[in-house]
Amino acid sequence: MSLIKVKPRGTVNASGRRNMVINGGMQVAQRLTTSRAATSDGYGAVDRWKLNNQSTAVIEMSQSTTVPTGQGFSNSIKLNVTTADTSLTSGVQALFRQRFEGQNLQHLKKGTSGAESTTLSFWVRSPKTGTHIVELFDTDNSRHINKAYTISSANTWEHKSIPIEGDTTGAFTNDKNLSLEMTWHLCAGSNFQSGTLQTSWGSNTSANRAVGQVNVFDSTSNEFYLTGVQWEIGDESNFEHRSFGEELPLCQRYFESRGTASGNWEFIFDAGMWYSTTGYQGAVRFREQMRVAPSMSYTGTITNYKLVRDAATFAVSSAVAADNTNGRSMLIYGNVANPGGSAPDGEQCRMQINTTDHFFYFDADL
Repeated sequence: MSLIKVKPRGTVNASGRRNMVINGGMQVAQRLTTSRAATSDGYGAVDRWKLNNQSTAVIEMSQSTTVPTGQGFSNSIKLNVTTADTSLTSGVQALFRQRFEGQNLQHLKKGTSGAESTTLSFWVRSPKTGTHIVELFDTDNSRHINKAYTISSANTWEHKSIPIEGDTTGAFTNDKNLSLEMTWHLCAGSNFQSGTLQTSWGSNTSANRAVGQVNVFDSTSNEFYLTGVQWEIGDESNFEHRSFGEELPLCQRYFESRGTASGNWEFIFDAGMWYSTTGYQGAVRFREQMRVAPSMSYTGTITNYKLVRDAATFAVSSAVAADNTNGRSMLIYGNVANPGGSAPDGEQCRMQINTTDHFFYFDADL
């Protein structure tokens, strides 16, 4: 008689997608590999990862090739302190986080008696020894759980595995909106350290969120790295290495970039039309259906983007996004500078760019 071998809880889904984190290996960086954020909230460098910085420190975020040896990672996120904040005021905090849609967390059964326990694991290299805090914050019900981990050796890669019990109170809303924030605290003023660390799920109390957190932003010599982030039901399993081709579409639900970092030609849209001698419009069809109708922005000088009709090229003088509601496409319209002739209504055109580091951004991030 053959015996059935029962797998440990954390490996039950070993043949399927286990990791709820998107871009945990820091592979995808559609916003360029380096960007700066100071005393503000913003996404930059690596997709799906947001810095909320209320300190006076200036932080350069970049995609790095500094990784733990022998773990199969190619990239990490690097937070480089270019201006330090050595004297934190009471209300200051700095948070590095990923945000989650409620509809993607229903299998956690939060708010029920069967709420699932999970494990958060990651590789971290911090310039500061001592206590660091990670947090799950339920934005639907204003509840949080906070766990401490210790850095033993400064500027050395260390692996952390943190078990997190399920929460039987407060279900996540089953929709495409923000329900949960996963946060690495990087510095915190006394307003967030004066209580007792909230090590089990409970109602939001600011004083209990970052008790013991060191100040990672206190020197311009400081560099903080993170990679291999995995959050899964049950016990920790080996990191789920997804290919770039799998990770990119997951990121493009939230953000899509069109342009060039190399100077090669790339289309912003390729099926437009002239509606007057100077006016154009064209539809951008997104590579993935976006979470919501995205906002549109562009980098660089607008006249470096070109509208092409047959063999003629015209500098764009304006670009405006028309509203859309389905997250599948967006209409861009505007004018060209010095068209140098007439273009009959309905004649086809396309917008393209071959100027380095010029991009159209479509942003539906949480």
